[in-house]
Amino acid sequence: MLSLRARSIAIIGAGPSGLAAAKYLRAEKAFDKIVIFEQRSSSGGIWNYTPDDRDEELFKVPRTDPKAKNQNPIWRESRQPSTKSLGVNEQDCVTKRVSFLSPIYERLETNIPRGLMGFQDLDWPADSQLFPKHETVLSYITEYGKDVQNLIQYETQVTNVSPTDSSPTGSWRIKTRKLRSNEENEEEFDALVVANGHFIVPYVPDILAIKEWNEKFPGAISHSKYFRRPEDFSGKKVVVVGNSASGLDISSQIVAYAKLPILWSSRSPSRFSPAADPRKREHPPIKRFLPENGGVEFEDGVIETDIDAVVFATGYFYSFPFLEDVKPELITDGTHVQHTYKHLFYAPRPTLSFMVLNQRIIPFPVAESQAGVLARVYSGRLALPTYEEMRRWEEKTIEEMGDGGDFHLLPFPKDGYFINEMSNWAITAPLREGLENNGKGMIPPAWGEWEFWCREKFPTIRSVFGERGEERHGIRSLEELGFVYEERVKEVNGSGEKIL
Repeated sequence: MLSLRARSIAIIGAGPSGLAAAKYLRAEKAFDKIVIFEQRSSSGGIWNYTPDDRDEELFKVPRTDPKAKNQNPIWRESRQPSTKSLGVNEQDCVTKRVSFLSPIYERLETNIPRGLMGFQDLDWPADSQLFPKHETVLSYITEYGKDVQNLIQYETQVTNVSPTDSSPTGSWRIKTRKLRSNEENEEEFDALVVANGHFIVPYVPDILAIKEWNEKFPGAISHSKYFRRPEDFSGKKVVVVGNSASGLDISSQIVAYAKLPILWSSRSPSRFSPAADPRKREHPPIKRFLPENGGVEFEDGVIETDIDAVVFATGYFYSFPFLEDVKPELITDGTHVQHTYKHLFYAPRPTLSFMVLNQRIIPFPVAESQAGVLARVYSGRLALPTYEEMRRWEEKTIEEMGDGGDFHLLPFPKDGYFINEMSNWAITAPLREGLENNGKGMIPPAWGEWEFWCREKFPTIRSVFGERGEERHGIRSLEELGFVYEERVKEVNGSGEKIL
């Protein structure tokens, strides 16, 4: 077994995952220093809506390389004063704030009902709709993080991370840059938690003649990261590529304004069970672009010409430019993070960990369950397996899921099992005097029957919610949509064991 004992911990990112990590770490009462480095001027991560930011160096056609540089900030005027922790005067705070482009769009609503989505110790506002709007989510995250604000260094970008020695339990040298003053600093931390998310570097596939098409029709090809308003596609002939959450939602918004039908290209049926929409014409993947007539040919041989816009809702690469000095390397093709154990710890040197790398999950409770584990590991209350055992876990996962884009997938019910696995692991830690819950410490969430029931049904629930049109804004509960949970009766078998 491998035991760790950290005294100082750095967290990269003050989004929901970073805030959860900070709360569980602080609850251990075992660390001399916990710091959250956040490059924005406020917490909330990508839930900070950036309506005026649509262009960045990261976007290329095609974009097949996950490696990218640390981004430079965009300075925006703002009437909202920033926190005093920025170390600048009030007038400066009122006039300028750091902005980094976010994939949030104007009319985004969550695709997860609020009762399933939230943190266990914070209720959603009673007047928020069943599938909250993005501004509601940001306010919710901000409220959740109020009690750890003193740990956050805002407008501070992590530029490089490197190990201080060759030990598998060694510390990390972290270089940062104060974005307002360009002051550079370097500190050492015993452990590092990376919680900056994976919705940064967009993936645009290299389809035959896409580069030539883009050069002839500049600006016509975009990515869902840069979508803001459906009105921008008024009267246009549009192709939307991808049918996951963003592809479904964006295509459903565009149909009200674009030239009909819009062309919806995907590799497989959508997992969100969308109702048939005659305003959308479904197609297989694009085989090639046709620069000579502004067209595309789909894999079934169908050709459409005079296309005005193509929106790729094709996801993102995993990319951590500040971790390029870490060996063995974490990122190769960008489809997943290599050398991880339980999608959480960097096995060769587990004083480095990652929050919520997984996809097809409910992220907030996953973040809490992972935070419960890493806090106890770094405080010395839980031990990790040997490196060989952690490596075998990765090899087994590759055998099951492949060494590519499916590696971090946890489709239902695996996501619920993972939450419970992490939470159950966390609560096996020995009691420590002085901690809450009679020495157990902060207890992460665990899913019961209701959570599994709701998780299984939420794609259908979301579809029914969307069909309500403007009426949906007044819907607060599952029951209003006709979804009523009935707890299964527990009986006792002949041996005295409870069965369902």
